Amino acid sequence: MRKNQLIRSFTDITKGGVDLGRPVVALFSGGLDSTYLLYRLKQAGATQVHALNVDLGGDETAAAAALIADRLGVQLHVVDARTAFASEYVAPAIAAHAVYLDTHPVSSSLSRPLIAKIAVETARDIGAVTILHTANRSQNSLRRLNGALELLGFSGRYGSPYDLNPVDRECKMRELQHLDVGEVAERTVSGDSNLWCREFESGTLDDPESHVVPEHLYRWTAPSGKAREEFIDISFQGGLPVAVNDEKLPLTSIVSTLNQRVGRHGLGRSTGLEHLACGTKVMEVREAPAAWLLLRSHRHLETATLDAELIREKLHVEQLWVREALEGRWYGELRSACQAFIAACAPPVTGTVRWLFSSGNASTTSIVAANPRYIRNREDWERSCIDAELSQLM
Repeated sequence: MRKNQLIRSFTDITKGGVDLGRPVVALFSGGLDSTYLLYRLKQAGATQVHALNVDLGGDETAAAAALIADRLGVQLHVVDARTAFASEYVAPAIAAHAVYLDTHPVSSSLSRPLIAKIAVETARDIGAVTILHTANRSQNSLRRLNGALELLGFSGRYGSPYDLNPVDRECKMRELQHLDVGEVAERTVSGDSNLWCREFESGTLDDPESHVVPEHLYRWTAPSGKAREEFIDISFQGGLPVAVNDEKLPLTSIVSTLNQRVGRHGLGRSTGLEHLACGTKVMEVREAPAAWLLLRSHRHLETATLDAELIREKLHVEQLWVREALEGRWYGELRSACQAFIAACAPPVTGTVRWLFSSGNASTTSIVAANPRYIRNREDWERSCIDAELSQLM
């Protein structure tokens, strides 16, 4: 990385660091932070602002993004990347059992590399030499986006002006109120969502010692009356989820289906502390019902089909994989090497796990592997082992 390649403040943008007459790509989720960045770019005199909205199956709608882009007079690019996200990022995460320190499934660690990749492609297509995002130093997306852009070899300038110039939410809301950009100007909690996970942070959720989550923030796991008892079968082929209750579906549909079906039982919520680059911990709240079920089902089938020593080694490699993704090195050599090991473990992981959901709980009632290592009758197995041993002594 060139010493002056990173953009870390609004001063870096306005004092000659960015050619405001050339195209600028600004990552745009449709939330408060990215809306405010577009506003500041226009205030600074940028004439070719390209707001890049990458659809990963999250909460924000294209219509809402288009409204904001129109109000601010910027060009909107909407890229539907849901299928690529599921197949190239979520699927490897399932195989890697990508859970942060046994607390929550990783999410932005998966989405940020893809967003960065699409940003580089967009910048190349429109001739932009600047890519901006809105992560600040209390958000791990800062090093994930910057790290991905660096490893992807983007030769222009990139970064977040919030790194050295944070702007509090009240100030952003106050400055945006006159623009009529919808409810985005009234949000008091920062959120991030994709088809794999919804997470929210900041505002009233800052303090780990007092972080009661308002129920209205939950959508996938919101109560919907008394959920009826039901069975859900999850089938895997070579470590990849392929069917729900014998219905073969693409991964995007499997995840969306399970978010709804598992979520209505109130399962899949998590809260946890995640470390920043400096080691300081911050509170994050998540709901990921499909991830909750798929990861557990995958582990059950691994234990049914893989050698115990192989699983022990894989547990170690999984956390290396998670660390590299978490630290913004998705496109680095070590994560790729870990992925190769994990992929080598996948072929035997084939079968179906049946779950019973009842009264807000879930338990397995059947684990059926195509090539199992388990026994189904202990007494018969003991007799056959003893008979085999005695026959060798005769």
